[in-house]
Amino acid sequence: MKSSKIAVLTTCYNRRQTTLACLAGLFKQGLPDRVSLSTYLVDDGSTDSTYEAVSQTYPEVKIISGDGSLYWNGGMRVAFEEAVKSDYDYYLWLNDDTTLHPEAIAQLLTTYAGLREAEKELAIVVGATCDPETGVATYGGLVRSSSWHPLKFRVVSPNGEVKRCDTMSGNCVLIPRVVTQILGNLDSAFIHSKGDWDYGLRLRKKGGAVWLAPQYIGTCSEHSGHDKCWSDPNMTIRERIKMILSPKWLPIGEWRVFSQRHAGVLWPFYWLSPYVKLVWKSLYFKLVGITGFASK
Repeated sequence: MKSSKIAVLTTCYNRRQTTLACLAGLFKQGLPDRVSLSTYLVDDGSTDSTYEAVSQTYPEVKIISGDGSLYWNGGMRVAFEEAVKSDYDYYLWLNDDTTLHPEAIAQLLTTYAGLREAEKELAIVVGATCDPETGVATYGGLVRSSSWHPLKFRVVSPNGEVKRCDTMSGNCVLIPRVVTQILGNLDSAFIHSKGDWDYGLRLRKKGGAVWLAPQYIGTCSEHSGHDKCWSDPNMTIRERIKMILSPKWLPIGEWRVFSQRHAGVLWPFYWLSPYVKLVWKSLYFKLVGITGFASK
């Protein structure tokens, strides 16, 4: 394998031990010869001594300070922007709650080398993660899960073969220089989520593709805190609206951008549907509570 420089991009906020565990996995990677890593970490104003702990434990990490308003997409944009100045061969997105297997990066590089040999150079390679306890797939490559809804996706489980996907979640993603030159950075229209989905979908529109590596590259627990917005009958409509419009879920402006860009001519319907669903759900719970038909 030829000499390759990889910029590892990650961002964090107030989960020191999680961030340190992620970096521990990163620095235990069994890298091929002539492959080197440079790590860019955006600490978005943590107040739990993350900056100090990382500096002491991993002084080689380039830490960039944020003011607490960046969230995931903003933090990754800052790291990406800084790393691109040094023109790396690859850029690796890495969530700080992902614990890598020792061969993770080697697997991603090998997968991309195979794609390049097959003349599929315009490609992103994504690694799948699984739950550390159940072994169920949590994040990685995504494919559309509905024949009528263009914005519904499901996670793809690896099966030992390279799989083509529609887009990806950004937990562990290898992006070669050629893709960065075409797509640039993550889009500033997004605050926390959906920037990774958008990046993969934009690549498809440019004639490229997202590919899932053959084996799991690590572990990451699934985030499911927003499920209560739909299922908790005790939440008021005000609480539901506040949750769905929060930066970590579906702010109305960025969801409009995503829907208009990727949902086709019927994008207004897909844009408004989650908000309509939320109001309907609230009215349903209220009606059930008033009439006494609450499920037992």
